[in-house]
Amino acid sequence: MAQYLALTYTADVDWWAPEQAEELAEYRQFGVDHADSIVASAVLHPTGTATVVRVTGARGGDVVTADGPYAETKEALTGYYLLEAEDLDAAVAIAAQLPAAWNGAVEVRPVILAK
Repeated sequence: MAQYLALTYTADVDWWAPEQAEELAEYRQFGVDHADSIVASAVLHPTGTATVVRVTGARGGDVVTADGPYAETKEALTGYYLLEAEDLDAAVAIAAQLPAAWNGAVEVRPVILAK
């Protein structure tokens, strides 16, 4: 089995807010329905909680941080699922059932497994 990372891009919201309860329930149901394919998953806090880290110059340079998202966008990276699937087509079929695919986007990328 190959592994694929399904990155969810949706509106940048607080998933624990009461108004997100219905959609969050859809994600939970997806987790139940595809438990045999999900290796790991997580929901990310809103981008306002992000810290961007850069190192000036090269390795060992000064560490510079900035609060907030790396980029302002309509849709933000809001979570991920690490999936096991036979091939890319199977991973895409699973990803198409994520609520993010209905009102945002899901980016599916193969994972290089270290040996």
